[in-house]
Amino acid sequence: MLKIQEIREIIKLVDNSSVDEFSYEHEGSKIELKKNTGSVQGAGIVQAEVSQPAQQAVQQAPAPVQTEAAPAPAEEKKSEAANADDANLHKITSPMVGTFYASSSPEADAYVKAGSKVDDSSVVCIVEAMKLFNEIEAEVKGEIVEILVKDGQLVEYGQPLFLVKPE
Repeated sequence: MLKIQEIREIIKLVDNSSVDEFSYEHEGSKIELKKNTGSVQGAGIVQAEVSQPAQQAVQQAPAPVQTEAAPAPAEEKKSEAANADDANLHKITSPMVGTFYASSSPEADAYVKAGSKVDDSSVVCIVEAMKLFNEIEAEVKGEIVEILVKDGQLVEYGQPLFLVKPE
């Protein structure tokens, strides 16, 4: 049986990941997690007695409206130019699922910043997985162009962390 803290950790990991559904069974116990995707796929009707003030509150509450704007042509051109630039850049990717840390401790400076020069053995960040802190090396000589994740963010296996302009 999982402890409540372990269940909370699983919920956080699923919530911060791209996984939409998660199921776990062990010794007769079962946990199923499904993310709220914002769209209703099926709904059942439940009839219940509701007090008069509650009915008025439900009737007065505005329905949420979701709109999605199409990208402007200028934005499309910018993204095409960015994709062309990205083709010349080396991506440092996460070798595992875990939590990204830009420095060795909260008080310490980040290993690298945009514009920092790195070589193939330079430590650029730490990815913590299962209480193990793994130093990630640049694997290429060059200049850090962009940091793609935030400190403390959950990262997936193969997710790009940095863009490096090779020398």
